[in-house]
Amino acid sequence: MAYHLSECPPTEGMWEMANQKPARKLSRVLTVFGPGLLVAATGVGAGDLATASFAGSRLGTAVLWAVAVGAFMKFVVTEGLARWQLATGETLIEGAIARSGRIVGWLFLPYLGIWTLFVASALMSACGVTLHALIPVFESAADGKIVYGILSSMVGLGLVLAGGFALFEKVMSVCIGVMFATVLLCAAALWPGTAEVARGLLIPTIPDAGGGGIAWTVALIGGVGGTLTVLCYGYWIAEQGRRGAGHLRLSRIDLGLGYAMTALFGVAMVIIGSTVEIAGRGAGLLVTLADRLEGPLGGVGRWAFLVGALGAVFSSLLGVWQAVPYLFADVWRLTARRGGSGNAVDTGSLPYRGYLLAIATLPMLGLFMSFRDVQKLYALVGASFLPMLAVVLLVLNGRRAWVGELVNRPATVAALAGIVAFFGWIAWTTMVR
Repeated sequence: MAYHLSECPPTEGMWEMANQKPARKLSRVLTVFGPGLLVAATGVGAGDLATASFAGSRLGTAVLWAVAVGAFMKFVVTEGLARWQLATGETLIEGAIARSGRIVGWLFLPYLGIWTLFVASALMSACGVTLHALIPVFESAADGKIVYGILSSMVGLGLVLAGGFALFEKVMSVCIGVMFATVLLCAAALWPGTAEVARGLLIPTIPDAGGGGIAWTVALIGGVGGTLTVLCYGYWIAEQGRRGAGHLRLSRIDLGLGYAMTALFGVAMVIIGSTVEIAGRGAGLLVTLADRLEGPLGGVGRWAFLVGALGAVFSSLLGVWQAVPYLFADVWRLTARRGGSGNAVDTGSLPYRGYLLAIATLPMLGLFMSFRDVQKLYALVGASFLPMLAVVLLVLNGRRAWVGELVNRPATVAALAGIVAFFGWIAWTTMVR
């Protein structure tokens, strides 16, 4: 299917849902809130679950405020890219290349390739480990991770190729429901008390934790809600037919809902982590955490948590498989093929399908090796993206001649500058250390 932003029909109003049949009503709900929920689900992967639970285990509920700050940062940058797209009819990538030259595309393509390799390998591994914990039919956990990881990738590939955006959206809605319901139920069962949770959310505190308090708090702020995947939001709202400044309010609503759910999910994981002593890293940490939860919650609680974790990691895998090829195809047509405004991103094209196939196969090599050092590099690659995106939004959305009345307001400028300053401070303290 091909589309261009200027060709998409406008989305109907929310008030029309009231008198529709259940099936159509669900479809309209997905149209209104779908893209925000998709970006939230895609951004919550194994690393987010591990970071939040590990931070909770180390620092307790005192750092719940950091989850809210991280979700707010992601809302600011995603709202900015939506504002650019609705104001200009161009994707943010298209706008950056058109105004800064094709060098932007040539720099972005290798960055995208490195990011894709690391995140796809991590997602396959996470799905494999979690499925083996749920269905331990293999004697070796390593064999289970490999087989289930490959199977998860192939299922994701098949769903994207067979069903297009409509099937993708429906499968993601099921994964989102399973993910949030089970994890929130586990957190509710381990609830530490309303007063304690309120203090953690409203009073910024960084426990010492043997000198690692700042590092874990920073990881929590930057680690929940995704990094490069926020760019996918622009393609999803185009699939929903949103164009023009009149859809900005709708986008703000669904992004607010999506990142509120992201924050709620992160808070739940911190609460769960704060109740047990855990060790490990990555996807294996989720299984360790589930085993520890069997004590206070019983076997059903362990199983429920693993089901929720699987919903989280598979929804993230499916979101990356479906949308990241959009990014590659868009950048490729604008850079290598010198495509200008008005060209369509065709999901049946060789760039899209070729990159989709590469995502689903090449990172399988990571299932056969230890990814400890690779995950460190991936963390650095991901962490560097948000400040770069914030700078781009300060420039592109800062000129009224380009975006008209949707130009950055002072509060938005302050928020974007704060994101740049925050990650700059992280980089400086890391180098000094």
